[in-house]
Amino acid sequence: MACFINPTLIRFLISSLSPPFSHYFFTSLAAVSTPNFNNSQLDKSNNEFSGIAKAVTLKCSHLWDDNKLSNLSLQDYLVKLSCINPKTARRYLRFSKLEPQDVLEILLGFESYDGNFEQKVRKIESLWGIFKWASDQSREFSHDSQACKIMVSMLVEARMFRDAEMLLGKVESRGILLEGGELFSNLIVGYVDGSELKRAISVYDQMRGLGLVPLLGCYHVLLNKLVQFGHTKLAFQLFLDMARNELGFDVEGKQVYQKVIQRLCIEGKVQEARNLVKEIAAYGLKPNSLVVNAIASVYCEKKDYDDLLSFFAEIDCAPNACCGNMIINSLCKSFGTEEAFLFLQELDFLGFIPDEITFGILIACACRQSKLKDAFVYLSEILSRGLKPHIYSYNALIGGVFRKGMWNHAKDILDEMNDRGITPELSTFKVLLAGFCRARQYDEVRLVVREMEDHGMVQLSPTEDFLSKAHLLLGFNSSSVKVRRDNEMGLSRTEFFDNIGNGLYLDTDIDKFENTTTKVLDDSMIPDINNIVLRDFCIKNPKRTKMLVDDVLHWGQDLSLSVFSEILNKLCASRCGIRPITDLLERFPKLSSQLDMETLNVLVEALIKRGHASKAKIIFDEMVRRRQEITNNTYTVILKHLCRVGGLGCVQQCWELARVAKWVPEYEDFKVLIDLLFQRNMLKEALELFETMTVACPHMQLDLCHAFLEYSCSAGFTLVAHALTEEMSKQDFILDGVAYSHLLIGFCKEKRTARACMLYDMILAKNLSPKFEVLAWLIPELCRTRAFNKITNLRESILTEQPLLPLSINNLMNGFCKAGMVGEAANLLQYLLLKGVRPHDEVYNILLQGFCQNKNFWKVAELLGFVMRQSVTISTQSYRRLVSVMCMEGRYASALNIKEFMLRENESSHELIYNILIFYLFLSGNVKIVNPVLEEMQERGFHLRETTYNLVVYGLSCGEDVSRALDYLGSMMSKGIVPSNRCFRAVIKCLCRSGELQKALKLSQEMESLGRFHASSIQYYIVEGLLTRGNLLEAVNFLDRMENKDLIPKNIVYDNIIKLLTCRGRQDKAVHLLDLMLRNGSIPSSTSYDYLIQCFVTCHKLNEALDLHSEMLHRKLYPSTNTWNSLIQKVCEDGKPEEAEALLHFMVRMGEIPVRETYCTVIDRYCSEKNYSKASELLESMKQQGYEPEFETQWSLIRHLSSFTDNDKNKSKPRFLSRLLSDSGFVRKGNPKAK
Repeated sequence: MACFINPTLIRFLISSLSPPFSHYFFTSLAAVSTPNFNNSQLDKSNNEFSGIAKAVTLKCSHLWDDNKLSNLSLQDYLVKLSCINPKTARRYLRFSKLEPQDVLEILLGFESYDGNFEQKVRKIESLWGIFKWASDQSREFSHDSQACKIMVSMLVEARMFRDAEMLLGKVESRGILLEGGELFSNLIVGYVDGSELKRAISVYDQMRGLGLVPLLGCYHVLLNKLVQFGHTKLAFQLFLDMARNELGFDVEGKQVYQKVIQRLCIEGKVQEARNLVKEIAAYGLKPNSLVVNAIASVYCEKKDYDDLLSFFAEIDCAPNACCGNMIINSLCKSFGTEEAFLFLQELDFLGFIPDEITFGILIACACRQSKLKDAFVYLSEILSRGLKPHIYSYNALIGGVFRKGMWNHAKDILDEMNDRGITPELSTFKVLLAGFCRARQYDEVRLVVREMEDHGMVQLSPTEDFLSKAHLLLGFNSSSVKVRRDNEMGLSRTEFFDNIGNGLYLDTDIDKFENTTTKVLDDSMIPDINNIVLRDFCIKNPKRTKMLVDDVLHWGQDLSLSVFSEILNKLCASRCGIRPITDLLERFPKLSSQLDMETLNVLVEALIKRGHASKAKIIFDEMVRRRQEITNNTYTVILKHLCRVGGLGCVQQCWELARVAKWVPEYEDFKVLIDLLFQRNMLKEALELFETMTVACPHMQLDLCHAFLEYSCSAGFTLVAHALTEEMSKQDFILDGVAYSHLLIGFCKEKRTARACMLYDMILAKNLSPKFEVLAWLIPELCRTRAFNKITNLRESILTEQPLLPLSINNLMNGFCKAGMVGEAANLLQYLLLKGVRPHDEVYNILLQGFCQNKNFWKVAELLGFVMRQSVTISTQSYRRLVSVMCMEGRYASALNIKEFMLRENESSHELIYNILIFYLFLSGNVKIVNPVLEEMQERGFHLRETTYNLVVYGLSCGEDVSRALDYLGSMMSKGIVPSNRCFRAVIKCLCRSGELQKALKLSQEMESLGRFHASSIQYYIVEGLLTRGNLLEAVNFLDRMENKDLIPKNIVYDNIIKLLTCRGRQDKAVHLLDLMLRNGSIPSSTSYDYLIQCFVTCHKLNEALDLHSEMLHRKLYPSTNTWNSLIQKVCEDGKPEEAEALLHFMVRMGEIPVRETYCTVIDRYCSEKNYSKASELLESMKQQGYEPEFETQWSLIRHLSSFTDNDKNKSKPRFLSRLLSDSGFVRKGNPKAK
């Protein structure tokens, strides 16, 4: 049974303050939203561009108006949705009013649609528009609860959280409780993902107040965010709530539990952590080692060991080795080894299993406290338990005996080590050297050095002796410590003797010498693992790093913050992967929370660069919460990432933080960000960034302007860029030709030729020089619009340039030819030649292609001869155009000659040259020449490849030479060459036309096995062939198979098949194909609609016909006259003359003229219903169309209208009757004007 929080507990949840948030929560979130950083200040008050972003935003506000879907009709929304589910949308197109059940059915019809996120958002926006449209019909309208549930779910899916929350509030105010907590849970998760924690808590509070329980995943997401932001009290209560509702604990739940405990312990709230562990244990979740370690560490810090022991007894859990060693180490430091050993016995009773490190800690502390006897007792404990002492324990014992002056026993311990197979390390020998030097036992020192040399740890140079080497290993240099012989006759200074009895002493600072050796002995007793980690840390060996960190924890020590920071900084600066960094952060959450600003900034940047942006964002949010300074580079890195893949809400939140912090990116980063912002249509932010940069970097304003204009115009926002330049000009900022060039190119790309021309005139008036590539865009636009004056001026300006620029000439020639002004291009070339200028080869090629495009063969031949004499290189594109013209003109010899010329000039493009010739030979219908060309290819050693095979098969198929096409098709497939779709399409078409349907079906099966799309024509010819043979069912099965196997390409066209199926009575399948076209992005032709409507009319399915007719009109398709007439007459027959009349009038407004029978049908229907007034009005409309009504119809109306008495309130009827009589040749008696 799920337990629900009562109002009292809710109030306790929020710390007994005003719901729905605690005062602490409000304060913390306010800190997030209004940070106060001390980054570089930007003084905008005196800058000329201050406020320019706001001015441009106001001027261009229409470009980013978010209210695009406002004021749309029901039909507008349905048409937008019809490409997703045409059947559902079509059904409601004729509705002028929706009932709650209608809205529910519409939502159900679109609920299961799967598409990409953007498509889903567009769908949901339209459905939300329908939902609100229905609500606005009247105050009494009330949506079905199921419809509300679906709509909320969709809104959350589209990340329209505010709308979803508003709808939930409305539903709740009506006293309706939607089923389950899934909707609220999804909304909470959405708000958390969008970094709107305050709203997430508000929804959670609302949800629990309604007695609903969030989903387990919702709890996890919310708890993670609360822990991340440091709201431990709320997280504590929330986790208890989750546990009390008996939702269970999966892997993620256990991780959340661990994070909550760790966060409580970091904040020193050990009692709350302990209470939570105790309560959660009652629900079957035992604390893991990390949870126990976190609580134990706080107790150790507080030296509250009795409570720690009771905690272990309470949870019936013994600590692991690392935790136990930490406790023993803490006790040794605080109360000595005796107390620590007694506590160890208590832990032993609880089930703790000490290891050699545990006793090693006791040995080290005992030696440090000069309790050598106790140290050997602890060593015996190790041995009695069958454990192997750690080398650090032996080092401590050796140091201990030296400190006690028992140097003669040191070698015994060393022998003990060797007997147990423990190889001495450098640290062990350093202890021995320090002890023997301190005891002045230099004979022993000599032996130790020799042994080190044997182990390969040291190597004596010819100038070194053992004594100087020993001193050097202890940190002394050769000049600071010298051994002297005591030759004094007076007071003896002898400290030791050599092997022949000479008295020796040390010539050094004795106190310093004693202190240094003593420090070596003391350090050997309690190893400083942190220094060892830092010393042995290796970036290239992450496993070694992990082992070193494990050693720190195993010895019960804490990794110091300085070491932790240094390791992180080194990892971030290295090229290592992400795993070592995240492992450290997860293992040491407390240290992670204590990192300084510099390290955190480096960490965020490193995580993003390594693709771990989610973790970087968490750290970034934590920095914001703690009001730590965030560097410019960190803002830049995270904004670049968010602009690429982040949600809009996250981008805007981070953007606002950066703006408040006076963030200014580097110039290269500015360009990247501007590009990304325009890609996301974030125009306001792009303008703000531009303003910020121009204020911060006044010396770079022109460069910034160039970058902004380039990216804005490339993204299709030239109007915004132009508005910006106008505002800058108002500030007397002088723009150069480069800036205007970007605008010109943008206007040309967007086909705003008039604006481009005006801008170009302004550039000329200002004597500016646009970039060369501008002409490539501007000239074709001018030529296309026949702006002859501007073209002439442009040509003159180009020709007056000295020297003439080849790029400008090329652009001008290209523009002339693209616009069909080939004569102008030829004149330009002639002008250049007369001036003695030899144009670039590209100029000749452009003109050659222009003549080919105009199909002026004589001009082509004339220019071609000149080009060859000038040794101009003919491009592949020119060759293609030449062969095309020659083949179409029937000049095949010329085509073969130009082929030979190209083969000589292009040694590397032989296959391409032959393929072009083969293609145009087939296109011109001359198949006979293809065979010799193919034979020639093979004689010259050119094997047929994929492209050539496809061309040949396609060409033979188009020429109806099906047998040879199949031969080549079989040949290429036998060589493992897969034919192209175009090739398959041509062969299948040819087979179907020649009546060989079975072969066509076999090829289709081959395509199916290859997973190839079946184009519209393939499906049509196969279906037509099957239907011609009476195989209707097989044709339908074939179409079904295409759909089921997803072999239908985008933009499929089924118009012809729809006609065939409709004529054979399969309107259901025809409509399905119509819907399939719409779902694939194709709009059916009006003919398809006409056939279906007329068929439905014939089959007496009037509603289906009217639905299709309405859809047709909304798609701006025009029904045929037959469709109109048949539909109107059918509506009339169905007893709906008013609807028929409305259709008839609509038909007339669209420019169609109804046939006489249509008018008569509606009039007769009105007469049969005795609605003579309507009939008479329609009769008048009929006469306005030039139709004369039949005498019987007129007489019937006259007879019935004359029967009305003078007391009839409708005075228009006598007037109409009079007019009708007059038009029919009758004149009222007594009329003086009658003749």
